[in-house]
Amino acid sequence: MSTSATSPGVSKPATSPATASPSAVHRPYMKTTSYEQVSSVLFSVLGALVIAVIFLGVAWFSTQKPTVREPVMIELVEDPGGSEDGAPDETLRVDAPLPESNDATPAEVETEERQTEQSFESVLELADQAVAQTEAQFDVGVQNTGKPGSASGTGKRPLGRGNGKGGFPREDRWYVRFASLSGADEYARQLDFFGIELGAVINGKLTYISKLSGGAPVVRTVNGGKNETRLYFTWQGGNRKQADVQLFRKAGIDVGNAPLLHFYPKQTEDALAQLEFKYRNRKASEIRRTFFEVNPSKAGYDFEVVRQTYLK
Repeated sequence: MSTSATSPGVSKPATSPATASPSAVHRPYMKTTSYEQVSSVLFSVLGALVIAVIFLGVAWFSTQKPTVREPVMIELVEDPGGSEDGAPDETLRVDAPLPESNDATPAEVETEERQTEQSFESVLELADQAVAQTEAQFDVGVQNTGKPGSASGTGKRPLGRGNGKGGFPREDRWYVRFASLSGADEYARQLDFFGIELGAVINGKLTYISKLSGGAPVVRTVNGGKNETRLYFTWQGGNRKQADVQLFRKAGIDVGNAPLLHFYPKQTEDALAQLEFKYRNRKASEIRRTFFEVNPSKAGYDFEVVRQTYLK
């Protein structure tokens, strides 16, 4: 019986990779780490947020009203005048067959300028030699300096008040109404917003108060109103007159039964004139009454025309 044995100290050769079993070979491969997974999720969320912000921004801008540039305000110049028992369609100007002229005058207007000519007159009085030379002025012709023309009109008095062409002035035409349900503090803020100054005639002097919505109003007194050129209003009704009395008391002034006045700055007066014209595009000479109302707005407060009546 034969046996085989390995000699001591002799190693057995290892199996070569080429002849190794396929299941025993470890091939290299790529794998996503946890860091890369978290980073990709964060980038995805960030991208979604950016897209959402852009979408919301576009949606917000699409809902905004375009900014309208306000036209340059043009001052509306008026020339009110007429008689309260006149007619709306009448004017004092008279029609004539000649072409219309802005500065027409009667055709026959004598000028005060005179032409002179020199003449010599010899005078002999009881003397053989007495000669006097005199210079005299004579009217040798009258020149017509009138500019023939005509002015359109009927020659009758127009309806209105004043010395102008027709219509009523703003102080007779405008009526302003403040909200009766607003509190005294809000009413004072409305007056300050439009720059309206309150006035009262006390003992022959005109007392003003302003900055009404703060602490104590600012008080100033003048001897008379001869230098006052602002448009002013007086109360014709409503329950806001008592609020003015309270504002004067806040300034430490007891007005009693003194007339109370609202003085409007030129800027506010011009804004009211623009609103009046834009309401129906009617000329001031055609309007009998314009009623304004104060309403809150984004900027603070606004005047609004609520009604108009017309002369014709």
